[in-house]
Amino acid sequence: MSAGMSTGTSPETTAEQLHFEDVAVGEELPVLEIVVDETQMFFFSAATYNGHRIHYDKEWARDREGYDDVLVQGPLQSALLARAVTDWIGGAGRLVGFSAQNRAVAFPGQTLSFGGRVTGTRVEEGRGLVELEVAGRRGDDVLMPGSATVSLPLRGDAG
Repeated sequence: MSAGMSTGTSPETTAEQLHFEDVAVGEELPVLEIVVDETQMFFFSAATYNGHRIHYDKEWARDREGYDDVLVQGPLQSALLARAVTDWIGGAGRLVGFSAQNRAVAFPGQTLSFGGRVTGTRVEEGRGLVELEVAGRRGDDVLMPGSATVSLPLRGDAG
């Protein structure tokens, strides 16, 4: 776990590998809960070369942009949403498609949750593909809706 973030429910890294046959349409992914703080936001901005003052300068965010506080970066929220998916699929799973839209702001110190549900399954070219509806939320508010496609190993496959 990175400094500046706390997690709620998330699969343990020692969990058994998820297989295509284990998944059913309508199944909910485990929810990843994160409280992003300003230290994590600083590191994320540095790592992504994002120098926009709205993510680190409270006075600028309030006086020039009209927000109550600095804003959690949309790409950071998107990365956390992708993490919720990759935590669920395990090491032999692959994220093969991902799309999300940042539709609302989040502030540091708020509890954000990331998860989704299975909307479809199919076997294609010898791999199990799972379609997901995913979202980043603050309480009941959807901040970031999206979709993902993952590839999961079939039972009996060597890898």
